Amino acid sequence: MKNLLYLACLTCIVSLFMTGCKPTPPAPENVVNDSDSIVFVPVETETDSTMYGVCGEGTAMHTIELITDAGDTLFFGMRIEEDADVQGGMMVGDRLAIIGHDSEQGLVATQVVNLTTLLGKWTSLDKNFEILEGGIVQSSVQAESNPWTSWKLLNGRLVLNADTFKISCLGADSLYLENEKGIFVYKRQ
Repeated sequence: MKNLLYLACLTCIVSLFMTGCKPTPPAPENVVNDSDSIVFVPVETETDSTMYGVCGEGTAMHTIELITDAGDTLFFGMRIEEDADVQGGMMVGDRLAIIGHDSEQGLVATQVVNLTTLLGKWTSLDKNFEILEGGIVQSSVQAESNPWTSWKLLNGRLVLNADTFKISCLGADSLYLENEKGIFVYKRQ
């Protein structure tokens, strides 16, 4: 009987060891573009740290007033030496997405994307699409093989379907998107 108990315990230990040593498949990866290099980050580990809201009247040269979607009013400082990345400008009433961090002096914005400027019709040699509110992209080219149908901003990067881009430049009439395949230039239609 004692040998049977030892055998049962040994079987459990071997079973636990064998299931714990099975190789797990790698997680799907998403391309993350920071300012200097391209890095691969597992999709399911990435959470959005972006704060969304409307640019308030208290916005000045080095301060952004953000009235968040939750109704809170936050003030972000922008220090010249940190070179905050502002894409699309900042106008009172425009919808903004801000990436920042807490510092001894308060909240500091490191990246700002004007979502109001991002919305609209964009065109290039092979793409003709419109970025709409609510995460919708409409393609105007019927023969396009892989049209974008959705968009979102994730940690300051623009995700079109499954394609992730760093917004290199967003202006009133131009949009430069960059990923591991290169830089893609679009003009406002």
